[in-house]
Amino acid sequence: MANNNQVRAKKHLGQHFLNDENIAKKIADTLSLEGYKNVLEIGPGMGVLTKYLLKKDITTYVIEIDTESVAYLKNNYLNLANRVIEQDFLKYDITEVFNDQPFAIIGNFPYNISSQIVFKMLDMRDQIPEFSGMFQKEVAQRICEKAGSKTYGILSVLVQAFYNATYLFTVPPTVFNPPPKVDSGVLILKRKPDYTLPCNEKLFFRVVKQAFQQRRKTLRNSLKTFNLNDNLKANAIFGKRPEQLSVQEFIMLTQAIENQ
Repeated sequence: MANNNQVRAKKHLGQHFLNDENIAKKIADTLSLEGYKNVLEIGPGMGVLTKYLLKKDITTYVIEIDTESVAYLKNNYLNLANRVIEQDFLKYDITEVFNDQPFAIIGNFPYNISSQIVFKMLDMRDQIPEFSGMFQKEVAQRICEKAGSKTYGILSVLVQAFYNATYLFTVPPTVFNPPPKVDSGVLILKRKPDYTLPCNEKLFFRVVKQAFQQRRKTLRNSLKTFNLNDNLKANAIFGKRPEQLSVQEFIMLTQAIENQ
């Protein structure tokens, strides 16, 4: 049973507890709270961020896989106790809690699963108008990166197709217990007003993933599995590498493959 003042950080869960109140408050303040009434915090640990969310005019839920943290939260945040979901976010069907209501996601995300959290969020984009939180710095930068950069990749394109992504600030290792080996970065994703794509969205995901899986090759070579006709392969865009294409160009590429 967790004692009332401390939870041990567990390496296998990728736990690094933030212990800087100013940064916790700053992260909580990244959400606009517009267009939704519920917030889901992933991996709250000992609630350093949670306590600032609970002060806001919003209903906060937390999802936590660590039983020690769950016990700590229930003991120390009595007004949250019945909104602590003891589940693995990646495996849990969160519609059991929110049905089809919109909700925002926030968190100091465990680095080892942060990309998977983003992919799951994208699957639920119809319900998630805002997403903010802390990642390993290079992952946060990659998500917000623009075309033409070596770090621009699958996450950058898929996220930015539906969300406006902004890198907010960098957090040093010293404010965590235990300190991670790298800097952290906080970002905010705000869903675009019109976030449906003018192409087959499933195909768009496939095209983007396939293109970046062989990022050194030109699209003509990396997208062979789509049985491109000669007409299409002659198009100049197929002579490019994936990091040279903007989100808009990936949408046009998907439309071209769809229409061939």
